[in-house]
Formats: sequence, C-alpha cells, structure tokens
Amino acid sequence: MVEGGNISKPDKTEFTECWKTTWKTPYIMRLALSAGIGGLLFGYDTGVISGALLYIREDFEQVDRKTWLQELIVSMAVAGAIGGAAIGGWISDRFGQKRSNLLADVLFSVGALVMAFAPAPVMIILGRILVGLGVGMTSMTAPLYIFEASPARIRGTLVSTNGLLITGGQFLSYLINLAFTKTSWTWRWMLGIAAVPALFQLVLMLSLPESPRWLYRQNKEEEARSILEKIFPANEVDDEMNALKLSVEAEKADEHAIGDNLIQKLKSALSNVVVRRGLYAGITVQVAQQFSGINTVMYYSPKIVQFAGFASNETALALSLITSGLNAIGSIVSMVFVDRYGRRRLMLVSMVGIILCLVSLSIIFLEAASYALKVNQFDTNSIPNSTCRSYISTPKYSSWNCMYCLKVGCGFCSNTANEYSPGTCLELNTEQRDWCRGTWFKDGCPSEFGFLAVVFLGFYILSYSPGMGTVPWIVNSEIYPLRYRGIGGGLAAVSNWISNLIVSLTFLSLTKALGSAGTFFLFGGVCVIGFSFIYWLVPETEGLPIEEVEKILESGYKPKLLRAKSKDKTQFA
Repeated sequence: MVEGGNISKPDKTEFTECWKTTWKTPYIMRLALSAGIGGLLFGYDTGVISGALLYIREDFEQVDRKTWLQELIVSMAVAGAIGGAAIGGWISDRFGQKRSNLLADVLFSVGALVMAFAPAPVMIILGRILVGLGVGMTSMTAPLYIFEASPARIRGTLVSTNGLLITGGQFLSYLINLAFTKTSWTWRWMLGIAAVPALFQLVLMLSLPESPRWLYRQNKEEEARSILEKIFPANEVDDEMNALKLSVEAEKADEHAIGDNLIQKLKSALSNVVVRRGLYAGITVQVAQQFSGINTVMYYSPKIVQFAGFASNETALALSLITSGLNAIGSIVSMVFVDRYGRRRLMLVSMVGIILCLVSLSIIFLEAASYALKVNQFDTNSIPNSTCRSYISTPKYSSWNCMYCLKVGCGFCSNTANEYSPGTCLELNTEQRDWCRGTWFKDGCPSEFGFLAVVFLGFYILSYSPGMGTVPWIVNSEIYPLRYRGIGGGLAAVSNWISNLIVSLTFLSLTKALGSAGTFFLFGGVCVIGFSFIYWLVPETEGLPIEEVEKILESGYKPKLLRAKSKDKTQFA
C-alpha cells in the first residue's frame, strides 16, 4: 500500500467476530463503509493519474515536451495531501470527523471537475492540488471516524477495510483508465469521474452522526449515548459510556501533561529519549517505504512499461493493471503473515526482494539499451524536412540506434514489415507521429527484453506489498508511548508524504538524466541504505506490550548480531 493512512492490524479471530457483529448490527457496517469510501477515493487518485497522463501529453504538446510539467501534474496532488493531512487533524478535533469528511468530499469533487474541464495544464495542476487536499484530509479522518464509531472487538478489522479500499481504489482506477481509452475525452473522463463516489459519500455522510468520542469531548453526552445505543446491545451501553469517559479524561490529562498545542507537544516528545528513538525507527521505515520507489510505479507504471518498449497506451495500461492487482493481493498476504513472522523480519525480507528486483530491472534496461535497434541510415536520410536534426548534425550517425535517437529528443519509427528491424529517426512532433506507418516510439525502444521488465516489475510489487507496503504503518502504531502516539505517528506520516513528494517530483527527471537503468539502480542503492537503517534501528514490536517496547527503546535497541558480540566480550572480560 501507498503512502498515507493508518492501518490497524486485526486479530485472527476478529474477521469472524466482525462478520457476526455486523450481521446483527448492519448500522456498524454502514458507518464503516460510508467513511471507507474516502479510502477508495484515496486509492483512485493515486492510480488514475498514471493512465491519464499518457493522454494529457497527447492533448497538450507542452506537457509532452516538458518532463518537469508532467512531474508537477503528478506530484501536486501529493503536495496538496501534505497540506490536507496537516489541517485535517485540526479540523477533525475542532469541528468533528463528520464535517472534516464532508469538506474532503467537496474538495475532491470540485478538484475532479476542475481537471475534467481544464482548458490548460495549469488548471489540471490546480485541480490536482484540490484533490490532494481532499485526499490528505480523508487519509487522517476516515480511519479515525471508523475507529471511534466501532466496537473495540472488531475495530481492527473495520479500520483495515479502509486499507483494502485504498488498494481497491487503485485497481479500480486502472480498470476505468482502460475503459475510457477509446472515448473522445479520455483523460477528462478518467479524472472527472472521481467526483461521482465523492458526491455519493457526501450524501451518505450527511445522514450519519458525528463520532461518539468527539461528541463526548464537546460535552454532548446524551447525543453520544444515543449513537452508542445503535452500535452496542442495551446491556453494554453503560459500560461503553464509562469506558468513553475514562478514555477522554485520560486524554485530557495527557494534554495537560505534554501541552495542547503543536510546539509544546513537539518539545515534550523530542526531550523524551524513548520517543526520540521511536521516531528514529518510525521515520526510518516511512522514508524507506517511499524511497524504495513504490510511488514511481503507482504514478508512472504505464510510463515505465513504455520505457520497456510497449509503445501503445492501451497495452501499457493493460500491463500496468497487473501491478495494481498484485499490490492488492500483497496487502491481503501481509494480513496473513505479519503476526506469524513479525514486523521486522517481514520488512527486511521485503527489502531484500525489492533490492534484487530493482537491480534486475536496472540490468534489463541496460541490456535493452545496449541491444537497441539500429537507425536505418538510408530511410532516415531520404525523408526531407523530417529527419532528426541532431542525427543530421552529428558526424557519427552511422553508430546511432533507437536509444540515441530518443535521448536527443527525437522519435523512432519502427519498420512497417518487422518491428525488430532498423527504423527511422525523426523529429518528435505530431506530424511525424501521424506519418509513421510502423510503431511510433518516444519513451522506450522496441526490445525483446521488454517482457522481462514487466515480469520483474510484478516481482517488485510482490516483494514490496506484503512487507514495506503495510508494515511501516503497523510499526508506527505500536512503537510510541501511548501519550505520544498521536504526535509520533503524525511526524512519521509527514515524513512519508514529503518523501513521496520528492520521489514523484524527480522520477522522470532522473530517467532523463540517468536513463531507466541508472534510475532503478539508484533506487536499489538507496534501498540498501534503507535496509541497513531498518536492521540497526527498528526493533521487533509484534506481540510486545507497549511497556516492553519502551524498555527496549530506553536501553537502546541493538540487533541480535551486536547483542551476541557484546555477550562474548562480557564473557572474556
């Protein structure tokens, strides 16, 4: 999973208990699914831009020619999400989760419609910022609303449905991208249709109550009780009210102890050695998650497929659908294995798989570049006013191949009889694209290695999703002392979003500067560093009470290998 939402790991028996409880009390599932549409919107926005960008480039020549403009269109939603997440928590505390979700729906709907009717790239960017604000807010408030409005015994399962809806939204976005490839408005439909579920959630949320916890904090005890009566059996309501009272009182006591504004909370958290060491671990896993390159795949997977030599937009989208499906499968696999093998081990194994896949992809793209098709000199030079100017001006054009042609900003037209025979190097414009009778390549060259790149892209997702996809969020929900869990998790989430922004804002520029092979090798090198930091800084938290985790952090976590060496030195002292 991507980026930006809390995941609560359910117990193995919770799924059965959840089914029984929601069957008896459908109101609970109505609350969870109504709020969970925010997760679907979150996932949809993450995936839809990858396909829409292919067609935006066709409609706006300046977007096609300017890599930084493509990166800006993709990454501005992430920038908006950072702002949305920052204000989402404050709005949620001040006005309640319901109003926060309603505002997120309005922003998402307006942003989707602005993009759908955008007359210029700048309006697409504005729409992306508005949608990002909605995504950031819903990433904070939707899980919180579900958490506060559900029984404790099935809370983990209901909150995890939000995570599954995120990956489901990503998969849905790829299906919708494919569905609109033959329509006249292509990308406008892809981006604009997101307004439908946002408006649907808005209507549903209008009929839902505020969360009982927020109402109780606002001294609206009778309203809180009336909602609890719809969720719990009559004989449990008094106990739940008492539990709510104790919880809110403890929360207010913590606010008194550590301060009730952000600066005071930060000072208190950073002065605590346990929290600092928890942040080392929590921020490490969040930054490592993003710098593993996952959102380059989610935001740019059709483009990566085109780098591998699949020029058709439809083919690139169809093959990208595989990666999205594997991501959803990996999220389910994680729920099965994370309690069996532990958080730390699953992340380390995941990182090894990611590194091997990234290095393999780097080698595949390097080999593809080495064996790129030659430029047919006779055919290229015989086309007046169309031949690539850089090709004509170089004295060594006889050594040129497809990759050289694309590097200088030209297009490669394959042989009409055989795509794997030498082709022509032409100026990159719509006239030459329309003239080309073969296949027109502008992002990657035709190669027999292309299929291998797609296969290892799939292996990369399967390595990432069960470990680094979900476990960093679980670790951050377990590693901080209770009173600092909000501020600790918030700082780690911000580090995740900022890392996401950096990666999404630089990926295409890196591929232009370093090539696809160099870029994936760079990500592989960063992952080696990430593996080292996880190994040295992140303790195992699975099955440990928070008091035990605090003891480990207070004494300073040491990996097993280092602990063994320390014991040996003590024995021989």
